[in-house]
Amino acid sequence: MALSVAWAAGLVAMAGYVAAAWPWPARARWPEAALAIGWLAHASSLALDVFGVGADIPGARFGFAPALSATVWIVLAVHSIENRLLPLPAVRRVLALAGAAVVLLAAIFPGESRPQAGSPWLPLHWLLGVVSYGLLAVAVLHAGLLDTAERRLRSRAVPRAPAPGPLPLMQLERLTFRFVEVGFVVLTSALLLGASMAPWRWDHKTVLSLLGWAMFAVLIGGRHWRGWRGRQATRWVYAGGVLLLLAYMGSRFVLEVILHRSG
Repeated sequence: MALSVAWAAGLVAMAGYVAAAWPWPARARWPEAALAIGWLAHASSLALDVFGVGADIPGARFGFAPALSATVWIVLAVHSIENRLLPLPAVRRVLALAGAAVVLLAAIFPGESRPQAGSPWLPLHWLLGVVSYGLLAVAVLHAGLLDTAERRLRSRAVPRAPAPGPLPLMQLERLTFRFVEVGFVVLTSALLLGASMAPWRWDHKTVLSLLGWAMFAVLIGGRHWRGWRGRQATRWVYAGGVLLLLAYMGSRFVLEVILHRSG
C-alpha cells in the first residue's frame, strides 16, 4: 500500500489511539493528549480518504469501513466532551482501541469511488446517515453504562480501591434517551431525503434501516407514554443499534468483502 497523505494521517491516528489505550498511571496527562492527537489525525485521514484526495479516481468514496470509521470518530468526539465531566479510563481505552481498529479497517477497505453521484443531495444523505449512526451508537454506549451502573447498585459490591463517583443514574438515563431522540430525528431526515432522491428499493439495507427506525420509534413512544425505563428500555436501544449496524455497514461488508460487488 503506497504511503499517501491519508495513510500517513491514519498512522498518526493509530499511534495516538494506541498510546491513549496504554495503561498509564492514573494521574498521567498523556492519555488525554494522545487521544486528542489521534482524534484530530483520524478526522484528517477520514476526510482525505472519503473525498479521494490523491486517489487515482477522483470523487467521494462510500463503503462500510469509512462509515464505521466516521461513526466511531463521532462517538470519540462525544466521549471526549463527557470525559471532562466524568473521567472513565476503561471506556477511553476501549474506544481508543476501537478508533485504531477502524482507521486501519478504512485504510484496507476504502470503499467504492463514485466520481458522479446520482443526486447532488447524496453527500448530505450520507452525512445525515453517518451522524445518526454516531449519535445512536453513543446512545448504545450510554445504555451499556446505565445497565452496568444498575447491576453494581443491585449487587452492592464494595470497590477494592477508591474511584471517582459515578454519574447519577437519572442523569445518565436522561443522556441516553436524549441521544436516542436526537439520533432518531437525524435518522428520519436521512431516510426521508433518501426516499426523495430515488424510488425505494426493498433490499436488505432498506428493510433493516426501516426496522431499526421502527425500533427507536417504539422505544421513544414507550418511554413517553408507558414510562419504559431500565433494562426494558435498553434492550430496545441495543436491538435498534444492531439493526442499523447490519443495515448499511453489514450489507456493504457482504457486498464489498464477501461478494466483491459494487453497490
